[in-house]
Amino acid sequence: MKCDALKAEMTAWRHDFHRHPELGFQEERTAKMVAKLLTSFGLEVHEKIGGTGVVGTLQRGNGIGSVAFRADMDALPLGETGDCDHKSIHDGVMHACGHDGHTSMLLGAAKYLAEAGDFNGRAIFIFQPNEENGFGAKAMIDEGLFTRFNADAVFAMHNIPGMETGHFATRIGAMTASEALFEITITARGGHSAMPHMGVDAILVGAELVSALQNIVARKLDPAQHGVVSVTEFITNGRRNFLPGTATLKGDARALTPATNAAIEAHMRQIANGIAWAHDVNITIAYETVFPAIQNDLDAVAAAAHAARLSAGANKVNADCNPMLFSEDFAHMCNAAPGCFMLIGNGTSGANGRPLHATDYDFNDEILVPGANYVATLIEEMLADDHTK
Repeated sequence: MKCDALKAEMTAWRHDFHRHPELGFQEERTAKMVAKLLTSFGLEVHEKIGGTGVVGTLQRGNGIGSVAFRADMDALPLGETGDCDHKSIHDGVMHACGHDGHTSMLLGAAKYLAEAGDFNGRAIFIFQPNEENGFGAKAMIDEGLFTRFNADAVFAMHNIPGMETGHFATRIGAMTASEALFEITITARGGHSAMPHMGVDAILVGAELVSALQNIVARKLDPAQHGVVSVTEFITNGRRNFLPGTATLKGDARALTPATNAAIEAHMRQIANGIAWAHDVNITIAYETVFPAIQNDLDAVAAAAHAARLSAGANKVNADCNPMLFSEDFAHMCNAAPGCFMLIGNGTSGANGRPLHATDYDFNDEILVPGANYVATLIEEMLADDHTK
């Protein structure tokens, strides 16, 4: 098919990116390599958009339609424990989420389309920094991404371990969850550990609060409205023989709709106020939604599913999968233009089947060609002359 002949090149690019991972907004080497390759393919290249972001554009014919596809470039602050030949050379940094593969697939599609693409319009290839922290998409948008490169629709793809190699999945509506970070500060009076009745133990208050917060999902939300509330840090100023007077709880909350996210915050504040009153302490809450939920557009999903069926076969495409409760800052792009987020199976065994963000995870090179073929097919179909395919 379209990109089959590019497998060796895409694999070489992917392994190079994997050996040289870079954290968010530090993707200098990666961005330079991407820009150099796009230039060599004959694309018009724009660098340093939103920090280290790169955009390549390719015009064919006189069509006025435009389709954008995004790949993420950043790595994670993790030490790699796998034993692949292309293991990270940077201690404490690795591509544990497959962004090296996403970038390589989009480069492969760009090269194919530059050499043999059959379409009429403009293809926009977005290489985004700092997806992991949720800042990269917004930074590119704030620096005029969609005003400089107007797109009728925008697409992205992410590998997913646990799904069969080269299979595709998406859905209309809520595709991934929002992520809100919360920090709860308890100010009590502390005291001597042998005389707890003379003070107020911030640990006891915090423990009650941790337990009560689980009632938000279990008893406060409609069971059909998916949500998660997780306390991930519990910090106090206590010592061996005195009760802490302060405690800080940190964590995150996930939701598939803005209404559910708002409900989680409201119930969190209500519960905290009640516990503060019961124990005569002060409790404050900071609640910040850093990732919105991705809401896939109906028409964009139809186009994406059609392209995946053409490129991979109907038996490998699920266009009504379950939503995912991880978060993705591609949501910001879907709020700026009609969009669709697609999953591609990374495999079910070995390093390819290990969870995303695991230190022994590795992207599956066998999905480079299916992924690039899907992107190329999507762009050709959406920018076909008769627009009826």
